[in-house]
Amino acid sequence: MKATRRAKITALGRYVPPKVVTNYDLAKRIDTNHDWVVERTGIVERHWVEPGTPTSELAAQAVGDLLKNRGIEASEVELLIVATVTPDMFFPATACIVQNKIRATHAWGFDVSAACSGFLYALTVGAQFIESGAHNKVVVVGADVMTSITNFEDRSTCVLFGDAAGAVLLEPSDEEDFGILDYKHEIDGSGGEFLYMPGGGSLHPASHETVDKKMHFIHQEGQPVFKYAVRKMGEISRAVLERNGYEGKDLDLFIAHQANLRIINAAADRMGLDESKVVKNIHKFGNTTAATIPLAIGDALDDGRLKKGKLVVLAAVGAGYTAGSVLARWAY
Repeated sequence: MKATRRAKITALGRYVPPKVVTNYDLAKRIDTNHDWVVERTGIVERHWVEPGTPTSELAAQAVGDLLKNRGIEASEVELLIVATVTPDMFFPATACIVQNKIRATHAWGFDVSAACSGFLYALTVGAQFIESGAHNKVVVVGADVMTSITNFEDRSTCVLFGDAAGAVLLEPSDEEDFGILDYKHEIDGSGGEFLYMPGGGSLHPASHETVDKKMHFIHQEGQPVFKYAVRKMGEISRAVLERNGYEGKDLDLFIAHQANLRIINAAADRMGLDESKVVKNIHKFGNTTAATIPLAIGDALDDGRLKKGKLVVLAAVGAGYTAGSVLARWAY
């Protein structure tokens, strides 16, 4: 994909709530144990917000960290895109709330809902505004408070999720071969019945009945979701590489959505990747939905594994089903 003007990530910001919840902590609350959770998911601990903390607060903290790291003011941001499935409320958009909190007085914005693929979808959308020349500074946020929609009586799902936010700044690249090179996204709506939250929308408006039936929580059928993710994560990542003349061996780093360690490993195996090329931090944070990829980017930067010139694939599969991959040559 030849862009008129390429977009690149120039800075990263993160926010993780300070409260750490281990598998041992969960075992005091539900029928589970540390070994069972680690074996099936790879998760050791996760971070939870204090009750009543909205997604906008995590997002604002992450953007604040981003602005500090880049050394710019909020007033310089032109567009703010927030990927989330746990908005503060149906409307206004969480982007509006975040914009007000950070005082990004010259920005417009909107939310993107694509579940675990949300950050990549928002990243791709934001890149189009850079490539077109419409904007020079676009902030993309992935933020979710998954504990707000988790049923803690459901032992199969409540061990999976954590709360966090991550944000990146997109700016024009002054080097043609650096930045976001290509993307590939798909949806398969037939998978919507396997991972969803049934209550609260126009189909099932909030009522005593929807609350009593626990319809405002995550509902997941693990097996079909797992099988689809294992197949699609590697498939869509290979596709974006091959379209640009690359193979798995050419890749420097694979940064996947952190939903399940077995899914990440299976995708890496299908791409023929060495362990050293795969970023894994699910053990620390669990599945933070739209925040997992920016958190993983941050860890790769901290570890010195992600440096300028590295060829990177970002990949995700989520409820919907949604799936996406982004190919980038790291620019800083």
